[in-house]
Amino acid sequence: METLRQQYQEIKKLFNDPYDLAFQILNLAMIVFSALMIWRALMVYTKSESPVVVVLSGSMEPAFQRGDILFLNNDDRPVEAGEIVVFKIEGREIPIVHRVLNVHEGQKLSNGKSEPTKYLTKGDNNNIDDRGLYRPGQKWLKRSEIMG
Repeated sequence: METLRQQYQEIKKLFNDPYDLAFQILNLAMIVFSALMIWRALMVYTKSESPVVVVLSGSMEPAFQRGDILFLNNDDRPVEAGEIVVFKIEGREIPIVHRVLNVHEGQKLSNGKSEPTKYLTKGDNNNIDDRGLYRPGQKWLKRSEIMG
């Protein structure tokens, strides 16, 4: 109870001095804006909309445990089978951390272009691949769905 009383007195003192209050508000604003600038810089540097993710399930055990923090990098090099990726399916809020099981290279088309490369993923601790997690009718992931 005494600590609450002390906190109340400190806050009351803060509101009595407008310069000190303004200093505290500016100090808090600088901390918040600095954190946002660092986050934005990480997004640009890693080319990922979310440069840091937390593992939420046990589907990748023993490689990753629940609560592990992953730092992502989404460079332009091709993704290979066996690599661990973080992907986000349209319509789902939470990204998924799983291993690429199979890479399906796109076939060359008659106009000289080729189909995009597609990926099949699976959690190390799961018995089946992730086709049940994808959108209905979707059998492969596109590169644009991989966050890092």
